[in-house]
Amino acid sequence: MSDSRPTHDSGQVMIEAQDLTKHYGNFAAAEKVSFQIPKGQVAGFLGPNGAGKSTTMKMLTGYLAPTGGSARIGNHDVGTDRLEAAKLLGYLPENGPLYTEMTPASFLKNLGEARGMKRAQIEGRLEYVANKCDLKSVWGKMIGKLSKGFRQRVGMAQAILHDPEVLILDEPTSGLDPNQVVGVRELILSLGETKTILLSTHILQEVAAVCSRVVLINNGRIVFDGPTSEMGENAESMEHRFHELTGAAVV
Repeated sequence: MSDSRPTHDSGQVMIEAQDLTKHYGNFAAAEKVSFQIPKGQVAGFLGPNGAGKSTTMKMLTGYLAPTGGSARIGNHDVGTDRLEAAKLLGYLPENGPLYTEMTPASFLKNLGEARGMKRAQIEGRLEYVANKCDLKSVWGKMIGKLSKGFRQRVGMAQAILHDPEVLILDEPTSGLDPNQVVGVRELILSLGETKTILLSTHILQEVAAVCSRVVLINNGRIVFDGPTSEMGENAESMEHRFHELTGAAVV
């Protein structure tokens, strides 16, 4: 296990799922999903394809209304106080939409304005995310002409632009080459020094490197919630445990 994984939990709950449920007719995409992530923790959210990860993340962020249960970001109920919850939250959806005809500079500036950030604050944060996400070399290029890795970095930049306390990241390294994966992983480790992060990924080596906690979902239900070390001492042992708990191989 990497010693660099953030473990500075404070006890204050920053992400909470309470009996979150989402039904589509007779199909339960999520069934009474409950967990809490304290301030300062980086938690991995795992599960096979179709297990309910993205559905749960969309309910936590307010992008999808639950059939039952509730979600909270900080002290704010996402269903009844979404605007205040959104101020605390940065969300990177898997394959999130980007305005491909815009440059990272113009796209992020517009997002800052849409969030009601002041001009001086936007300028300062644009400089910060351009450096933090290593976007300087493509700052003035059209997003549609950027590589998958740089588009993913633009997505990460929009998630952290307003300096949120909480980050929910859905497959942030999906489709990236090994060098790009390392870069994004290092970025997550850096952000984990000051942020509370819920990270969905299929890469168990990534979980071992950056997460101190694992929440595992299968068939819409939580089947494991505990320290990363209890899932295994390395990616290989974690994959074995993953298979035991879900009956599915990591893909």
